[in-house]
Amino acid sequence: MSEEQIQRRPHVLIMGWDGVRDDVVRAAHTPQLDALAARGFFATVRVHDANPTISGPVWSTMATGVYRDRHGVHDNDFRGNAFDRHPDVLTRVRTALPGATTFAGGAWAPLVEEASGGPLFSGGGYRPAVPADTENTGGIELIATMDEAVTARVARELRHRDHAVVFAYEVLPDMVGHIEGVTDRYRAAVEICDEQLGVLLAAIDARPTRAEEDWTVIVLTDHGHLDAGHHGGDSEEERTAWISAAGPGIPAGSAPLVDHADVLPHVLAAFGLPADPALPGRPFGAHED
Repeated sequence: MSEEQIQRRPHVLIMGWDGVRDDVVRAAHTPQLDALAARGFFATVRVHDANPTISGPVWSTMATGVYRDRHGVHDNDFRGNAFDRHPDVLTRVRTALPGATTFAGGAWAPLVEEASGGPLFSGGGYRPAVPADTENTGGIELIATMDEAVTARVARELRHRDHAVVFAYEVLPDMVGHIEGVTDRYRAAVEICDEQLGVLLAAIDARPTRAEEDWTVIVLTDHGHLDAGHHGGDSEEERTAWISAAGPGIPAGSAPLVDHADVLPHVLAAFGLPADPALPGRPFGAHED
C-alpha cells in the first residue's frame, strides 16, 4: 500500500494568542507561524460586528461557532451564557465521536474553570496553580511563567495522549498590551508565543503514531490593541485580528476569507462530521465558493 493510500487519523490543535495585532505579528520574527502559513494560509480577520473587541465574546465565538447574541457572552464575565444550547468545539467532537478525548489548557480561568461563569470548554481543563498572594497582581513575569506552564503541559498531552482536539491558550501579549501598550516587549511577547508554537509542533512530530495521523493546526488571535494599550472599541487596530491554519483540505499558499465563527465548522469537517446548518460559519475557504 502506498503512503497516499494509508488512511490517517485526523487530529486538531487550536492555539490562541490573546490580543495580538495583525501588523505586529506580520512584522515580528515568527518562523513557526510563517512556516505554518506557508503550508496553508495566514489571513487577516475583522472581528465580526456582532461581537465587541473583548476576549470573552470572541473566544466564545471561536469555541461555539456563534456570536454573542446566541452564546450570551457580552464581556469577560461568562455568567448568563448559553453554552448548554451552543456547546464548544471540544464537547461537540467528544459527543460526535464516542471514546474521543480532548484537552484544553490556559492561564485565564473562565476558559477552563468554574470562574466568572466559566468554563467555556465544558469538560474543563488545565490552569497552572497561582500562589494566592500573586493571583491579582497582573505581573508580566507571572503571566509569562503561567504561559510556559501551559505550553509544557499541553506539549506532554500532545506527545503522550491520543486526544482528538487540543486547545492551548497564551495570554502574555494581551497582558503586556494592557500594562504598557504596543511596545518592544509586546512584540517580544508575540515572538515568545511563536517559540511556544514550535514546542507544540515538535511534540506532535515526536508522537510515536505521527506517521498514521493527519494534523490540522489552527493558530489565531481574538482582537488587537491600541498603540497605548487596551481594546474594546471599534478602531481598526482593535477590530483587526487574524487566523493561520494548515492541514488536510487547506491548499498551501491559499488566501481564504475567514471568520472566528469558521473554526468550529472547520474542525467538524476535519473529522468528516456533518456540517451544522444552524451555524453562521463555514470550513476555511468555503466562503469563496
